[in-house]
Amino acid sequence: MDQLFRHLKNFYHLTDEAREALAECFTKHVLPKNEYLISQGRVCRHLYFLEQGCLRGYYNLDDKEITHWFGFENDFVTSFHSFITEVPAVENIQLMEGCVLWAITKERLTALFNDHHDIERLVRIAYEKYYIRLEERFVNAQFRTASERYLQLMEQSPHLLDRVPLGYIAAYLGISQETLSRIRSKL
Repeated sequence: MDQLFRHLKNFYHLTDEAREALAECFTKHVLPKNEYLISQGRVCRHLYFLEQGCLRGYYNLDDKEITHWFGFENDFVTSFHSFITEVPAVENIQLMEGCVLWAITKERLTALFNDHHDIERLVRIAYEKYYIRLEERFVNAQFRTASERYLQLMEQSPHLLDRVPLGYIAAYLGISQETLSRIRSKL
C-alpha cells in the first residue's frame, strides 16, 4: 500500500487522518494472468490501483476484440462509466500478467468524500488526468496517421512493446496487425 500513497502524493497531499481513513478502505487483490476484473454486462463496483502487472480494457465488436486502453503499475483502473453510473459495463478488463491491485468500493469512496474533502479533491484531480488522457487519445485517433500513432506510442510508452502482444497494440492503434507489421518494417 506504500506504493499507492507515494503515487497519491503526485496528485494532492492528504492529511494524516484522511490517509488513515483511506488505508482502511482498500483491500489487496492478487490475481493471475487472464483473470477478468470486469466483464461486459456486469456493473463495476470497484476502483483499483494497479501496484504490479499489466491489463487491458477492450470492447467486443462484430466478434472482434477492440483494445482501447492498457493499465500498468501506478494506474487507477476501472470501467469508469459503469463505476460512476452504476450501469452494466460495455467493456471487459482482462489481466495480461499476474497483478497486485488495491480495490475500493464506490460506497466506501463516496463515504470518504463526505468525511474528507481532501480525498474528494484528490480523486477529482485523478479523474481530470484520466479525462485529459482520454481526450488526447481521441484527438490522436482522429488527426494522426497510423504511422504517426505508432511512432507516438513508441516515444511515449515504449514499455508497451515489451509487455503487450502486437495484436492488442494494433487494435489499440485502430489498425490491422498486417498494417502494424508494415509500419514496423519501414522503421
